[in-house]
Amino acid sequence: MNQQFNKGLLLTSLGSFWWGFIGVIYFKYLDFIGYVEVVIHRCIWTAFTLILTTIFFSKWKIFFSVISNKKYLIALLISGFLIFINWGVWIYAVATNRIIDASFGYFIMPILSVFLGYIFFKEKLNNKRIFAITLVMISIMTLIFFSLRSLPWVGLIVGFSWAFYNLIRKKINVDTDIGLLIESLFILPFALFSFYLVYKNGYNDFSIDNIGLSLFILLAGPMTVIPLFLYVRGVELSGLGPAGMIFYITPTLQFLLGYFHYNEPFSLIKFVSFIFIWIAVIIYLKDLYENN
Repeated sequence: MNQQFNKGLLLTSLGSFWWGFIGVIYFKYLDFIGYVEVVIHRCIWTAFTLILTTIFFSKWKIFFSVISNKKYLIALLISGFLIFINWGVWIYAVATNRIIDASFGYFIMPILSVFLGYIFFKEKLNNKRIFAITLVMISIMTLIFFSLRSLPWVGLIVGFSWAFYNLIRKKINVDTDIGLLIESLFILPFALFSFYLVYKNGYNDFSIDNIGLSLFILLAGPMTVIPLFLYVRGVELSGLGPAGMIFYITPTLQFLLGYFHYNEPFSLIKFVSFIFIWIAVIIYLKDLYENN
């Protein structure tokens, strides 16, 4: 049991590290081809990667049982739209030097999920969690009132889209990778049509004339799927509470990369708002630790 728990912590840590460091470096490198084409390829190659993993793990029976359920299909159509928004805005943030703002979204996302759980699932809130939610609201209001221009809208979209995405997926409780495959298949026709338009107008960087770059772009699929598999398997072995604490590796690394490596601006008022967020995160993590 202890060995499984430790393995779960390791897998969760690797998934979080991948999202927070490897993923940022990879997608930042691709910013020269334009974030629109990067988003298109992330959608296309994630779908194809998941088709391969479904074949490899022989999960077609689960796939067909899910798509035969109308309720699941409608929910996955909505969650697919949310994950598309999340991917698109996050890649836009990386490409336009807003990685710190994106990290803001992932810092607040677990706390937003707690709040949404209270609203939609009537999950109980203790005083610590109420205080953490309040601090998040204070942080956002501080930016709105004192420096609207500094409001990390990309972070808010990333955080809220991911929180509502998790809410829907929790409601239907569908196998993680099969659910993402179906979401990706909903997005795929639009992504393929968008790539056709990009290609037709000569704006594409993905082509047989540059095999090396094209193969590198193709990695957008595995770059999305691998950390997901690592993290989800880690959650299964270690539990949601410990995994929730380890998840904060992701926004922490994103913040550090944005500030120290990519030299993104960080105003005083934004720093004050982040202090509220970090205090809220500490309170939330302490509560998770005490209840797991």
